Amino acid sequence: MSAYPFLKDNIEALATYNPPFHAWLSSQDIDEEQLTSSLFKNNWGILDWKMENGKGLFDSLMPNLIYKDWKVTEKADTSATFIIGCNVGYGLNHVLMNTPDTHKVIITEPNPELLLACLGQTDYRPFMKAGKLHFCSTDENNLMNIIKDLDLQFVYGKIYLRLDIASQQIGPEYARWAATIRDKMESFSVEMTTLRLKQDVMVGNELENFSKTITDGSITPLKGAGKGLGAVVLGAGPSLAEFGPELAKNPGNAIYTTSLQGLPAVHKAGIKPHFCVGIDYSPHMIRVYEQLDREWAKDIPLIYSTKLDNKVLEAYPGPTIPMWTMGGLGTFALHNHEEVFDAGSNVSVTLARFLDWCGFNHILLVGQDFAWKGKVSHADGHQNSGATYNKNMIVNLKNADGEDITSTLQYMTSKREMEGDIKTLSTPFFNLYGGCALIEGARNVDMQKIHMEGLLSSAPGGIDYFKTALNMSRTPRKFPIFEPRSLKWNNSLKHATKRLEKLFRKYSKNQEEIHKAMHEVYFFLRQDPLYLPYLYNEILDMAGLARAKSSYAPRDLPRFKQIIKKTMQKVRYMDRCLSVADTRKAA
Repeated sequence: MSAYPFLKDNIEALATYNPPFHAWLSSQDIDEEQLTSSLFKNNWGILDWKMENGKGLFDSLMPNLIYKDWKVTEKADTSATFIIGCNVGYGLNHVLMNTPDTHKVIITEPNPELLLACLGQTDYRPFMKAGKLHFCSTDENNLMNIIKDLDLQFVYGKIYLRLDIASQQIGPEYARWAATIRDKMESFSVEMTTLRLKQDVMVGNELENFSKTITDGSITPLKGAGKGLGAVVLGAGPSLAEFGPELAKNPGNAIYTTSLQGLPAVHKAGIKPHFCVGIDYSPHMIRVYEQLDREWAKDIPLIYSTKLDNKVLEAYPGPTIPMWTMGGLGTFALHNHEEVFDAGSNVSVTLARFLDWCGFNHILLVGQDFAWKGKVSHADGHQNSGATYNKNMIVNLKNADGEDITSTLQYMTSKREMEGDIKTLSTPFFNLYGGCALIEGARNVDMQKIHMEGLLSSAPGGIDYFKTALNMSRTPRKFPIFEPRSLKWNNSLKHATKRLEKLFRKYSKNQEEIHKAMHEVYFFLRQDPLYLPYLYNEILDMAGLARAKSSYAPRDLPRFKQIIKKTMQKVRYMDRCLSVADTRKAA
């Protein structure tokens, strides 16, 4: 097309530099007639796109007036800009031309015809080749993959979110997609903050628990063991106090489960679960035992994330079964030996994913409020039942009856995460609604509907089968032997340190060589999938030296040495924790 001089070249470049996006674009149903009829020169004499109402996107306002405020004022080198809506390229080109080459630009466009119009007007090949320009399809999985690749920008820069005003005239899809991106980035920001602050604690807990996990067994026998059964997830929201006693009188024939921290509240409600799950890595979880009846809990199995604090785990009075979760040792090193779960941001999210994996026919949520009325946020017995919350974390919203309810940013993040899971998991979800936050995708029911629809019913023999699988899960399993790394790592990193010491003596002259050496160490630290999770902070610190700096000064050498010293301390500690002598097969 003569009106689209760069379209063919840009699409070929996408096939080279961004195959997933090229595949998505190729799968779209393109309205070719719209491509030929919608591109025109408006009354300003500039290229424009004609909307369905016959008006151009820029009829009322020139692009230079719209995009003059799209300025990157802070940390431009190490930041990124997310643009929703590309029109024919004015906003995108403004950002590309006014940011450094290291500034990442991600463009996403809900309308494929407009995307092609944009690709047809400007040669974007140099920007794609340089790794500056990236395209994101309107697919949430692809979106999260791109957001997760911005970890360096989250730590060392800023993420600028730009919703194109001109494109918003086309329809509400731009605002909706922008809201989705904002939610995903907020969730990832929480995840990044948690990882940055707590990764050492979480993986450190796994290392302390490692020898115990070998003898405690595996959740593997539970896969599919819930077939024909209904499951009840007992949260510790305020509505548990209302519904718990009713369920205790007539529990039906279902599998009941809750969180470790929910056990005291569930006990007060009169229900004894078949098992509980613990994922919180905080040492403050030890407070659970202040209100827990240990005698009552001694025959309730605890399925624990391997990141659970070692003291909390050792203090549990009942049987324990390990669950390997992502973000730690299991992510890369054990996925061929064990099921590795994405635990999510909340234990109820973990339970929903776990029960779906177990194959339950349906899942009933009880006391899963994600909010509260008045001042009481949890049922009596929960360690946070009398908690007060930082005003900055409070979210005010309405319930199904239009009443005011209170929540927190963390609860809203977890609620959105569960709602996203409900859309994709195969198990139907029901919510015994207690007047607090609505859970999209879960059908609200009352006690009458629960009994009428048989939500507490199960196939004959199903519960006994699940209990048998639960007992089998406590059988010790063989794990691979991990060869020590510290000697080889120490020699390699000593050599790299000596080389950098020599280069820094004439640092002005050796900038390029220093940068190359920093990159080599950065890639060296990332080489081993087993050690990578525990070295998360050191790798991110090293990325700051290797990827977030354009020049080096003498002060950077002590920073480098500090990172290497901490790295070797961790590698030696891992070697000690993982050298469990038994009859395991080497790996």
